[in-house]
Amino acid sequence: MSGHSKWATTKHKKAVVDAKRGKLFAKLIKNVEVAARTGGGDPAGNPTLYDAIQKAKKSSVPNDNIDRAVRRGSGQEAGGAQYETITYEGYGPGGVAVLVQCLTDNRNRAASDVRVAFTRNGGSMADPGSVSYLFSRRGVVIVNKTRDLAEDDVLTAVLDAGAEEVNDLGDSFEIISEPTDMVAVRTALQDAGIDYESADAAFLPSVEIDLDEDQAKRVFKMIDAIEDSDDVQDVYANYNVADDVMEKLES
Repeated sequence: MSGHSKWATTKHKKAVVDAKRGKLFAKLIKNVEVAARTGGGDPAGNPTLYDAIQKAKKSSVPNDNIDRAVRRGSGQEAGGAQYETITYEGYGPGGVAVLVQCLTDNRNRAASDVRVAFTRNGGSMADPGSVSYLFSRRGVVIVNKTRDLAEDDVLTAVLDAGAEEVNDLGDSFEIISEPTDMVAVRTALQDAGIDYESADAAFLPSVEIDLDEDQAKRVFKMIDAIEDSDDVQDVYANYNVADDVMEKLES
């Protein structure tokens, strides 16, 4: 996507107001708790937990909240819920393919929330497998640009760690790898003294649909509605929005 990260625009960042921040905190804390339950409470031996903690800290989640989530997940403190991961598939305005990943302790509630968000915003749910084949699981590491950091510096740091491509996104660099190489890429950056903004295993689309201004507005509105559910962790979609259209939408 010219001038825009497929990953960043797929995530579709919203302005952070108190209500949204509360929802974001809850989702990040849930990630920490589940990572601790799955791989243990020591970030040094659990890369998924390490990344979940880093992500929470970068979003200003209080350390006490993070520590409690680790303790709940690892069984050191009572009160942890039993979460399961569920992926829903659907179509949005303009025929955009959408994958919705939920982390929930109530499957029926999650399914209802996602279905309502789709149908009320010009979309529809789809059968399992009808959309997911258009996406592939990739490791995505984002590095914010600084005055003294060149693309060659990033490339040199990650080339032997399994990175497949480095993309210049204007104000950041996007490093794509196999999901299994993401930890090695992240570690290589740290060893080179390069700070990274985020490290995630994401679903990236193999084909994209170009959207005009009206379609983009409708797709973004639908994604906002889907993300409003507390059970939704991530939304991926295969749209492409041109730079000039994005500028109109952001103005």
